[in-house]
Amino acid sequence: MSLNGNGTHVSTIRPLKPGIYAPIPSFFLPESEDLDIPSFENHVVRVATAGVGPLLAGSMGEAIHLSHAERVVLIKTARKALDHAGLLNVPVITGIGAGSTRESIELANEAAAAGADYAIAITSGYFAGALAGDRKALKAFFQEVSSKSPIPVIIYNYPGASGGINLDSDLITELAIECPNTCGVKLTCGDVGKLTRVAATVSDPMFSSLYPRTNKNASFLVLGGFSDFLLPSAYSNGHGAITGLANVAPYSIVKLFELSEASMVDPSFLPEAQRLQGIIGRADATIAKASISGTKYLLQKLYGYGGHPRRPLPPIDPVAAEALWEHSHTQALVHLEEEVSGKMR
Repeated sequence: MSLNGNGTHVSTIRPLKPGIYAPIPSFFLPESEDLDIPSFENHVVRVATAGVGPLLAGSMGEAIHLSHAERVVLIKTARKALDHAGLLNVPVITGIGAGSTRESIELANEAAAAGADYAIAITSGYFAGALAGDRKALKAFFQEVSSKSPIPVIIYNYPGASGGINLDSDLITELAIECPNTCGVKLTCGDVGKLTRVAATVSDPMFSSLYPRTNKNASFLVLGGFSDFLLPSAYSNGHGAITGLANVAPYSIVKLFELSEASMVDPSFLPEAQRLQGIIGRADATIAKASISGTKYLLQKLYGYGGHPRRPLPPIDPVAAEALWEHSHTQALVHLEEEVSGKMR
């Protein structure tokens, strides 16, 4: 990255491309709950090697449980681990979710200084009762955060983590048009129709020339928040997904994205894309129900690290954990990942 005279970032050298991104869990040591840096480094490199971009300090990363200093540590650690592994061009996205607009902007500045390439912002759910019905206030939040952030900002629409606040497609489209430092939206609302409507605007050939981005390497991407509609998303001009399941099966989900894109050029790829979408879609629905603790359990089972969330978030119940592992949808995904990656456990 280069700096202007004020010391702020003016050019992100790592482009934000269509594809698959994973909200990386934050790993904690038993008892002390301090950051487990070796597990974090291992996991960031593991998913990035599979072609999955890392998103730090998001919902899956328990951002609400992290201090500002810990977020900075994770960004610096991820960048160093990626560079050491030869993955110099893999961008780092980091969450800047907070209680106030002011703090989100502060987190954006800290993230940029620590080496993050992009930020992702969510509206605070604490005062959702006052904000949810106030379109003007919701728009103002993203306008101010994006205009004052030194790095491009992804809009994060996740009603489950923002007190039920659900941005509609009109508002998201307005933000894409009016806020040149926005570079995408993550739709964890799971609304395929919303994705289609927003993508119809930003994928128009005239969009980039009419509404150029502040950063030329950061075109506006429309990303799903799950991997259960990657194939239909591709046919609606979507750009991929930021999906928690990519922590568990990164090679499989990247393969599904690639097949989905290829099938639009050569329909002979469509049956295989449909096969993978079925396996991944069923697994996504099953594993998502187990949330952060379930994902960490599966990582522990598959890769030897994962651990528990920070309290007060409880670990997965042992009976539920075993049922999750033995579930036919989980096992089908595990076998698919072995097939696609060429690696046997």
